[in-house]
Amino acid sequence: MSKAVSALNGASFSGMADVIETGLTGMITLRGALSDATFQQAVVDATGCAVPAQRKVIQVGGNVVVWMSPDELLIVTDHAKAPAMVDTLSAALKGQHALAVNVSDARACFTLKGVGARETLAKVAPVDFDGAAFSTGDVRRSRLAQVAGAVWLNADGSFTIVCFRSVGQYVFDLLKTAAHPLSAVNALG
Repeated sequence: MSKAVSALNGASFSGMADVIETGLTGMITLRGALSDATFQQAVVDATGCAVPAQRKVIQVGGNVVVWMSPDELLIVTDHAKAPAMVDTLSAALKGQHALAVNVSDARACFTLKGVGARETLAKVAPVDFDGAAFSTGDVRRSRLAQVAGAVWLNADGSFTIVCFRSVGQYVFDLLKTAAHPLSAVNALG
């Protein structure tokens, strides 16, 4: 069996914001009736997190549960723990109309942090990243220039960005260009 590697082997860039590919990250797509009590309990038992409200993220310890749509959550955890968590969720939801899939190796994950992080994201996604409109625990699924992605704001002020692995290099280069010091709004004037 081959050794798992992340999309970009931890690539990073420092500019007006720091762009860091997070390395191996466990990610599980969980679909089902988010309002169902059995579904909610399965999420709590597996992750320690409640099911988040619409467009919200909940983090407990090393687990993050992200609202993705009215019937879908993204669970972010340790890469090595993802397969067992899928088994736990599948067993707890047996007989339910639900699906838990390990998508860890099909996604790329980035951290964006620093004083220019909001400006960097505002250049590449049609989302209002102003502090009054996008605060800690908020998540948006949107475009990152020409590709799909999800972005949320962590308690430490950093952003997490998730995209398909196949476009990981594109997203890294996009964020790197948008975070370049000479790309700052009014950089030359």
